[in-house]
Amino acid sequence: MLTLLSMFYYICLRRRSRSGTRGEALTSRRAVESGQRAVLPVSVEVEQYAKEVLDFSSHYGSENSMSYTMWNLAGVPNVYPSSGDFTQTALFRAYGTWWEQCASAPPPFRRTPKGFYSQDYIELGFEEPVYPTGVDVLETYYPGAIVRILACSHNPFSQSPPTDVRWEVLWSGEPTKVLTPQARQFSPNIKHINFPTNLLRLEVNSSLLDYYTELDAVILRGVKERPMLALYKMPIIDISDLSDSEEELSDVGGPFRQGGDVKHQRTRNGYFDKLPYELIQLILSHLTLPDLGRLAQSCKLLHQHCCDPLQYTQLSLQPYWARLSDTSLGHLQSRCTLLQRLNLSWTGSRGALTLTGFSSFMKACGLSLVCLELSCCHFLNEACLEVVSQTCPGLKELNLSSCDRLHPQAFTHISKLTRLRRLVLYRTKIEQTALLTILTFCIELRHLNLGSCVRIEDYDVVASMLAVRCRFLCSLDLWRCRNLTDRGLAELVSGCRMLEELDLGWCPTLQSSTGCFQHLARNLPRLRKLFLTANRTVCDSDIEELASCCSSLQHLDILGTRLVSAASLKKLLQSCPQLLLLDVSFCSQIDLRAVQELSAVFPNVAIKRSFTQ
Repeated sequence: MLTLLSMFYYICLRRRSRSGTRGEALTSRRAVESGQRAVLPVSVEVEQYAKEVLDFSSHYGSENSMSYTMWNLAGVPNVYPSSGDFTQTALFRAYGTWWEQCASAPPPFRRTPKGFYSQDYIELGFEEPVYPTGVDVLETYYPGAIVRILACSHNPFSQSPPTDVRWEVLWSGEPTKVLTPQARQFSPNIKHINFPTNLLRLEVNSSLLDYYTELDAVILRGVKERPMLALYKMPIIDISDLSDSEEELSDVGGPFRQGGDVKHQRTRNGYFDKLPYELIQLILSHLTLPDLGRLAQSCKLLHQHCCDPLQYTQLSLQPYWARLSDTSLGHLQSRCTLLQRLNLSWTGSRGALTLTGFSSFMKACGLSLVCLELSCCHFLNEACLEVVSQTCPGLKELNLSSCDRLHPQAFTHISKLTRLRRLVLYRTKIEQTALLTILTFCIELRHLNLGSCVRIEDYDVVASMLAVRCRFLCSLDLWRCRNLTDRGLAELVSGCRMLEELDLGWCPTLQSSTGCFQHLARNLPRLRKLFLTANRTVCDSDIEELASCCSSLQHLDILGTRLVSAASLKKLLQSCPQLLLLDVSFCSQIDLRAVQELSAVFPNVAIKRSFTQ
């Protein structure tokens, strides 16, 4: 029957395309003859580059420039087919497993589906909505990071509010490590969908890559007329399947109640009744969240186990960001009364989550919460943070990374979370007054990320406050802070002597001639990670002081310095036996031969040297 139906659709579409082609060709010819713009037939494949970068989770570049930023993905390619490290391309913030090995990295959430690999994403808008026939990604350096490509039914340039937003996966795969860092055009075979789209989302995982992946452009190819295969609607598994009713549960298993052992007739649960409650709980702890929801609908016994709050002490909803809604949170609410760790990162875009749904869930489930991940949650507003501050008195970890639409005033509510130990404010609009208020009251902070917080006026004042109030700070990320001076750095390292990680990448106001880096090395003997990326003043004296004082060093980035020699690097490598990562890209005195010689002597150290073709 399905074959006959397919033939019928094929014949109808073929006749329609034949008749349409003649008329459209005639219209096109007349338009050309009259000097007007020709209208292409709707069946002609349209090829278009991204019109606008709509959203992304992180990027290597600055918020105030175009170098190494995600905004480079809009428009035609800047670099392709050339290969190498170019500032005109788009880079994400991290690569490899180096960041995951640091003390500042949170432990992974349980129940994360094995097929969910995504670590970063970018959303792109295109001019014309089309039924996709192909997607081409121009990768110019260390390709292989893309793990998912999705299409959205919503037109991002429409003036009307989004309704019934759908996301479909066009392609997905595992992270790969391409043998060569050379440029390539990645053109996976994509799935046909039954709606036109001009909004694509690329999700990446760079954990297998030896260096930063660089993307140059994205091409969306498609037709304006719905293809035949798109007429068949694919079933979607909704996370709302977590809901269940007692009526359905009472009817499940009816055919199995007649006959058999009398004892089994009485209990109706077979050998499950002989298993300890804790053992069944342990078995179910290995199921993903949707599977747990489906199993809850099978019988009353398993419903009881699947709804036990002990199964929901950790809850990561990030893998289900495309389907999560207020209704989904409502279904989970009664099960999460013992919730301790919650990951809502990437969720709630385009109206999927609201203040009402979020507040209701937090009021019911926030009392025991110690970790809350809200990275890239654009539904957040000041009222949401106020609810968090009121309902989560024991919160110790809060991640607001790339919540760049939060009003600066909203961050003042964080100061009420006095037990915070880890706070991530990367790419937020927090201002100095709010930050100083937080540091005044949150004196138990161990990990603080202020990377790319461009609205902080004076980082020296922040550094002084940290030295006084947060003396047990373990990690501090000041990536691309524009105004930290040697005076502020000296106060910081003198007061926070427990620091193990310090990111000063792209901080141009720090000068080695002031002795600030040597002072840093002498005061931070526990240092394991130090990023001095793009500071051209770092010299041999700084490296030798690190070798002398920081024997526990594991990660060092001195990309771009002109004053460091191979001899000082060898001394560092000899003095720091735990060193795992050393980035000397664009260091003018360190050529490829020097890197090869050092790598041969110290094979356990990943020595990075980027190149430009």
